[in-house]
Amino acid sequence: MPPLMQGFPPSPETQVTLANWRSPPFAQWGFQHVREIVPTADIPNDPDRIWRLPEAPRDFSALRVAGGGKDALSLEQWLAATATDGLVVLHRGKVILERYRNDMTPATPHILMSVTKSVLGLLSGILAAKGVLDPDRLVTDLVPEVKDTAYAGASIRNLLDMRVGLAFEEDYLATSGPMIAYRKSTNWNPLGPGEAPSDLRSFYKNLKETIRPHGQDFHYVSPNTDLMGWVIERAAGRRFSDLVSELVWQPMGATRSAYITVDRLGAMRTAGGLCTTTGDLARVGQLMVQGGAREGREIIPAAWIDDIVHGGDPEAWKKGPFAAMFAGIDMHYRSKCYVLRGARPVVFGLGVHGQYLVADLKNEVVIAKHSSQSLPLDAANVVLDMQGLRAIRQFAAEG
Repeated sequence: MPPLMQGFPPSPETQVTLANWRSPPFAQWGFQHVREIVPTADIPNDPDRIWRLPEAPRDFSALRVAGGGKDALSLEQWLAATATDGLVVLHRGKVILERYRNDMTPATPHILMSVTKSVLGLLSGILAAKGVLDPDRLVTDLVPEVKDTAYAGASIRNLLDMRVGLAFEEDYLATSGPMIAYRKSTNWNPLGPGEAPSDLRSFYKNLKETIRPHGQDFHYVSPNTDLMGWVIERAAGRRFSDLVSELVWQPMGATRSAYITVDRLGAMRTAGGLCTTTGDLARVGQLMVQGGAREGREIIPAAWIDDIVHGGDPEAWKKGPFAAMFAGIDMHYRSKCYVLRGARPVVFGLGVHGQYLVADLKNEVVIAKHSSQSLPLDAANVVLDMQGLRAIRQFAAEG
């Protein structure tokens, strides 16, 4: 196929549009140019406070990744096999590995998909420590607009831990039904012929049914996190993008402004619309490794990070839909983060099409990975991703 989006105008078969931007081969371009496809809100950094990470490049040529029954893969082979666009690895705050592929550069913002949720989870901890957000309050105390929906009786903590009993199937390959209506409401899918414009906040009035009481099993539903974004804005009286900028992006020392997608009325896609450089994503992980502080100033409360590590329920996780992809691994989900439990816990965020932020707290290793994998969530890809991320963590820690 000819190069995408080349020419004035590009030929029709190479154009990336709202209808195809998340499908191969168009996603490779689309994930790096989201603001040219979907409306967005800016998340400014502070050019005077940039966190300059020292570089200490390491030779990863000896690294080998189990290839799922095939020959072990080299680093470069694994990057290709997992459609990696950007990879940054830190050890003890130093950049030891940085790779970019598929026209990605250190300055390119790339969509995080559901790693956005993990950033929201960290922001929630900041607001909770300030007394702005109480995780034990009911959602409807702040957003009464959903009192006649399945969210009645759900707490903010239920939203944070994906333990709302909402009847909603997160089917990424759906071609009709609630999942498509949800995507259209967020401005991620085009409307069909004759369809009236929708919006994210009005979408919630359609979510009436529950499958179990709130607070029980882990049940992954992205609308929970978009609703959490609404809760945060109501609690703080500020836009989500402004809060991320003021409380995370600027004090953290991000090198570039980030941005987030919005619906037609400005509601932000806090479940998956954040776009950042790979290096700035790695800085978020480094903050976690450092207990939430930079240069002695607390940004993310250390107690919130500790609660992410120790406060989750592994039994709720085992009953959830993702346990099979991580078979045999002791895990839980807390405040929009996945946690590999044990003496050396690892906290990570995971987004469809291969987005990752990994923080190995004890070994002080951080991995940020942007990708453009063909399928949204493929078990074989997740296994291969995790094998490579584990190999990199171990290689980095032993060096």
